[in-house]
Order: sequence, then structure tokens, then C-alpha cells
Amino acid sequence: MKLRVLLGLAFWSALFLFSCKNDDISFEEPAQSLRFSADTVFCDTVYNQMRSETYAVKVYNKENKDVQIPRIYLESGNASLYRINVDGRPGTDFKNVPLRKNDSLYVFVEIAPVANAPEAIAEDKVVFQTAAGEQKVTLFSVVQDAEYFIQSDSNPNILSDDTTWNNNKAKIIFGDLTLAEGKKLTVEKGTKVYFHKKSGLNISKSATLEVKGELNHEVTFRGDRNDARYDTLPANWNGIRMEESSQLHMNYAKVYGGNVGLQLQDNDATITNTIIHTFQSFGIYAIGANLTTNNLVMNNCGEADLAIFKGGNYNLTYSTFANYWDLNGALSAYSIYASNSWSNGGQNYEGPLNFKMTNSIAYNDNINAILFAPKPGQIFDYNISNCLIKYGDNAGYTFENNNKIQNSIKNIEPKFANYYIQKMNLRVKEGSGAIGKGVSIPGNTMDIVGVARKNPSTIGAYEF
Repeated sequence: MKLRVLLGLAFWSALFLFSCKNDDISFEEPAQSLRFSADTVFCDTVYNQMRSETYAVKVYNKENKDVQIPRIYLESGNASLYRINVDGRPGTDFKNVPLRKNDSLYVFVEIAPVANAPEAIAEDKVVFQTAAGEQKVTLFSVVQDAEYFIQSDSNPNILSDDTTWNNNKAKIIFGDLTLAEGKKLTVEKGTKVYFHKKSGLNISKSATLEVKGELNHEVTFRGDRNDARYDTLPANWNGIRMEESSQLHMNYAKVYGGNVGLQLQDNDATITNTIIHTFQSFGIYAIGANLTTNNLVMNNCGEADLAIFKGGNYNLTYSTFANYWDLNGALSAYSIYASNSWSNGGQNYEGPLNFKMTNSIAYNDNINAILFAPKPGQIFDYNISNCLIKYGDNAGYTFENNNKIQNSIKNIEPKFANYYIQKMNLRVKEGSGAIGKGVSIPGNTMDIVGVARKNPSTIGAYEF
């Protein structure tokens, strides 16, 4: 017992002496300029009443002595839209900040604009005052006004009337937002619709979603994490779900970064001049739907760009179904999967399938870009003409000597300009097998970027 007491006293005495020794460290003002990991911090676009990502600036003391920085503060003080955290302490103004020799400290930065913040551009500076002079790190961000749709126990988050969204404010959705049965949601050109994690948009029975984007003024549907790295990551939101007998008219939209982009079920959909990419499961998950596409571009979907179940009617023209998914090799990453059956909740459903694809590309890194899975005894009808396809064994159909496939090409590299999702550009390059192989289709005179179609035209959404 006495030994334990003696050891305890020795420990606390040593700790006290060590602490006193640390207190005796003398900190001087820096004689040299401090160094920073960045002299400007570009925070991504943020929305009123929402905090940004947290960004870090590292401050280095390159002197061979311990220094004390007299003051670190935000130039705009408490009026700033930014907040900083200096070495673990939050605030806007810090005095006598110690920094050991040849060491560093972190300054963390975030922006949290208040409601109706007036700035379109938010700029401030973190000021470092030392004897060596005043140094500044610039903070820069774009602030956008936003309208919020928040589902809660007391708010089911339902659009009960015909509604029009324009581009004056970004739309931020928390939870599920539902368009009521029989109503219409019109989304005007340039509108940005952002979804929080696990959020989505439901279009009820007999309701209509009309997306009216224009070239260079596309409508965007994506997650609300605006840092650029999230542009290349899936599963940031759930998706858009179209229920039975609903209508989808989508022109010039960009839809990306979620679990399932569009779920179509026993409804009608027309998608033109649209890019859909980077979804954990499917870009389009169609169940007994009637889908028409023209100038549609898809890429980077874990299971399939377009997945068809329980039949339906599909007419795909001048579309590019690339799939270079590389985030999880266990997923199938088809360009197109098609079946006339569907299993759900232990029940099996079937429906006749009529599939037509013209002047389109279906290409990926796998053996097959298209997999057909017909259910015996049910109609599975298809026609593929003037297409470029990645084809291999066990595709569910034969390519040669098949009267349902006309003037089409297999396994010829389309030569995309850049299929990697970070800089995705699915235009084809010189020497592509897709150039000049298209058949004329009345009314289809422009490609997805407004370039006039040649005759014969280039296969896919982009004219060469």
C-alpha cells in the first residue's frame, strides 16, 4: 500500500515538474513571414442557411524558435459569413497564438450564410498580424439563394398544386418531396435541384414532371454536396421515382451522383438531350415503362445505365450508353440490361417487351454491353439498327445472321474523347467506327450540343 502511495506521489510530482517546464517555454514574435499551405481558399458554391464543407489552411513556422502570433482574425469580424477554427478553438478573433519551432497549426474555414444573404460573391480574409508584417489568406465563395423543402414528422413535404420552379433560387430537398396525384411540376431552364443524403423526388400516380432545360441552360438534379469531388461519386441522394400512369418529359437535363437516377414504372417517359451518369445501381430503372430517348448520354452506373424489367416499349435513337464504372468490380456495369420479367417482394411479374434501338452506341469495358434476359413464353421483341455494340458470349442474343440486327457494328472501338468520369466527354474522335454509320431519321437534325446531323450521320448523341 505504501509503495502505491509513493509511486503515485512520484508520478504527480513528475507531471507537475514537466508542466512547469512547458510553462517556462518562451515564445517570441515571428521575425520572419509565416508560410501557408494556400494563400486563397476557394469554398464551393453554398446556399443560404447551409454550412459549407470544412476547408483547412496549414500555417508553418519555419524559424528555429518558438513563436507567438499576436493576432489571427477575420477581416470582417463578426459580420463575416465565414467562421474559422484556429488549432481547435472556434471564433473570429484570436490573440497570442503559440506555434512551436519548425511546427505548424491548422486554421479550419467554413462559410455559413444567413437567410437571404445578399452576396452573390462572398469574400473575406484571415489576417495574421506579426512583427514581420501583416499577412492575409483570402476566402472566396459563391453564395446562392435557395428554397428549402424539408420532410418531417409534421410536414409530409407534398406539392399539392401545379407548381413551376425557375432558376431564381436553387431547390434544396431534405427527405422525400412528393408531387401529389394528378398534379404537374414544371422545372424551367437553368434550375438547380439539390438533394440531401437519402432524399428524393416522387412523382405520384397520373402526375407530370416536365423538365424544360435548354442548351447551356440545363436543369440539374444532383446531391447537395457541392465540392467538385462529389461530381464523380454515386449514392449522394436517392433519385426520381415516377409512379404508375405518370408522365415524364425531360429535355436538356443533367442527372447524376445518386443511387438510382430515374425509376419508371408503368408510365410514359420522353428524355431528350440529357446526360445521366454516376449512379450506384441504375441510371434508369424501367419497369413496364414506355420510354423514348433521343440524344441521351449515359455513363458510370454500377449495375446498368438502362435496366429494363417486366417488358414495356422502348425506342432509343441517337443515344450513347457508355459504362466505364470502376468503383466496385463486383457490379455488372452493363450499358443496357433488358428482361420481360420482374421479381419484387417475392412476386414474379411479366410483360411483353418491344425494344428498338437506332443510331446508338452501347459500349463498356466488359464482355457485353447489352444483356438480354428473355422469359420463355412471354414476348421479347427487339430491333437494333445502325448501332455500335460491345458484344461477346452469353449476351442473350446472337449478332451474326440475325434479322433483328441490321447494319450494326460489334466490338469496334468508338474512340470516345474521354470516357473517364472526371472529364467525361463522349464525343467520338477521328477514326471512330461510329462516324458516318447512322441512318437518316426524320426530325432528328441536331445532336445534343446543337450541331447539325450529317448524312450519313455519326452514331450516338454527338455528331462528328
